[in-house]
Amino acid sequence: MALFEHPFVAAGSASPPVGDTGRMMQMMTGYWVTQVVRTAAELRIADHLHPGGATAAEVAASESLDPDATFRFLRACASLGLATSTDGERFESTSLLGTLRTDNPDSLRDLALWGGAESHWLPWGRLADAIRTGTTPARAALGAPFFDWLATRPGEAEVFTNSMTAMTHNLAHQLADVIDIKDAEVAVDVGGAGGNLVQTLMRRHPGLTGMVLDLPHAGTEADASAKSLGVTDRFSFVGGDFFDQVPSGDLHLLKFVLHDWDDDSCVRILRNCREALRPGGRVLVMELLIDKVGKPGLEPLMDLNMMALSTGRERSAEEFEALFHRAGLEFVKVSSSASLVSVLEAAR
Repeated sequence: MALFEHPFVAAGSASPPVGDTGRMMQMMTGYWVTQVVRTAAELRIADHLHPGGATAAEVAASESLDPDATFRFLRACASLGLATSTDGERFESTSLLGTLRTDNPDSLRDLALWGGAESHWLPWGRLADAIRTGTTPARAALGAPFFDWLATRPGEAEVFTNSMTAMTHNLAHQLADVIDIKDAEVAVDVGGAGGNLVQTLMRRHPGLTGMVLDLPHAGTEADASAKSLGVTDRFSFVGGDFFDQVPSGDLHLLKFVLHDWDDDSCVRILRNCREALRPGGRVLVMELLIDKVGKPGLEPLMDLNMMALSTGRERSAEEFEALFHRAGLEFVKVSSSASLVSVLEAAR
């Protein structure tokens, strides 16, 4: 069968691919769509096309772009369902593109910028090396381990922090629905970046004091987030490294932290949490959980993302239980949320 015997359907199109050839073409060109979405986010296309639409020339003038290239880009956006045009000249935003608007409280713009960023993109280009060696290709691709590379590039670090905040914003309420505060007075968001998770819990529980432990560059955003949510009087940011020390608290929150690290590093983080827990304290780990082989889902792909970027991995509930045991913690339970993220609870 010739490669283009069936209609070509790009990833993101409203029409499904035809047969295995179409599906494979969709997989092979998926990275094209990633960069279209990233570029749309960077150039604020969603803002320019909302609410009344715009021509390519108008968008180009607003962003100092080449008009012809802008038209070709918007035409591609229309083919992917990101925009519409009735006359072939004026483009309007769809609800799909609207998820990238800067004034959308649930905006995915920061995640789109991160998904196509250099620090994400280059290591994935060496995925085969990771499979050959069993080690992360991030050092070879970036010249340094991922988090060390971020530490020397404030702009990229800001994109990363903002993307984690955006991800948490969309998850925080779903996680808060299944987190039992019990009699906790102090909650520490370990590696919590902008702090949206602990601040959401603080909004729901007026007696709860919260803090974020993260690298110093995240402090400004965390403080701004606390102010916007009206919890500044009960919130504090602690600049530090969770490999060295964790602030004392009744509840230590670890959301998308452990999947960044190898088993020994995870045990070190968990031990620091255990040592800092007040009597009766608990550790809550929020992660994707690997299920049986062959089950469709994000989790195995996220596991490869961890392989590309870090020494970490996605794990099963049983693997987390083993980490808790090594750290001197007792596995209590796992709770499913309305999202793909589960909450695993451990206690001293």
